[in-house]
Amino acid sequence: MLVAVQLDITWEDPPANCAAVRQLLVDANVPPGALVVLPEMFNTGFSLNTDAAAEDWDTSPTRQSLAELASDLNSHVVGGMAVRVAPDRCENQAPVFAPDGRVLCRYAKMHPFTFANEHTAYAPGDAFDLFEWGPFTVSPFVCYDLRFPELFRRAARHGADLFTVGANWPARREDHWIALLQARAIENQAYVVGVNRCGNDPDHAYSGRSLIIDPRGQILADAGNDPSVICASPDHDALRQYRTDFPALSDIRDDCLPAPR
Repeated sequence: MLVAVQLDITWEDPPANCAAVRQLLVDANVPPGALVVLPEMFNTGFSLNTDAAAEDWDTSPTRQSLAELASDLNSHVVGGMAVRVAPDRCENQAPVFAPDGRVLCRYAKMHPFTFANEHTAYAPGDAFDLFEWGPFTVSPFVCYDLRFPELFRRAARHGADLFTVGANWPARREDHWIALLQARAIENQAYVVGVNRCGNDPDHAYSGRSLIIDPRGQILADAGNDPSVICASPDHDALRQYRTDFPALSDIRDDCLPAPR
């Protein structure tokens, strides 16, 4: 089961947000074995104040909360949080936790949102990540990454057939959010789970509209505008058959892809 958790994030208050996520999931009665996806920086909101938002990984209370959540749900959890990785370096990460609480990967957002000066607070990551969830190969991304299709294409070429995108995507660009999520699904013949926040932070309003989208671009679940949990059951056999029947990915020309950095 794919599970997207849309919440109205309490500004710079990790304990309150961790508790809110847990309550939403308890109320939704999420089944074991799920893939649970949270918004970008779900524990603080999109804060550029690294003193308030970034946690040291080794001692992070949010890390501990997510590991416990994954264990309690017996599910994979894709989080979203600011992490201090060195005294002078912070990253906007999407850490992934296995059902036993292990950390499978810690994707760092490769495209900080320069339009909002994110690059002044958070350093960019330098590589995509992959992890296995049942028969699926999953690649997690974060918010502004969605506008860079070459990143998703490279992950697809390495086997990704399910993408997660945690976000704080403002309401005034909601139409872009929906169109780009569908485009990433269609062009890569992959499932896409886009998880946005709702409500307001000190600077922006957020309309939510978290979506689960199938490889044909069809919307399987839509969270609307309020805090909620949405679910969908992906079909890997159907995905493989669709890629066989319409083998567009086999026509990719690697010489047309950007060279790796």
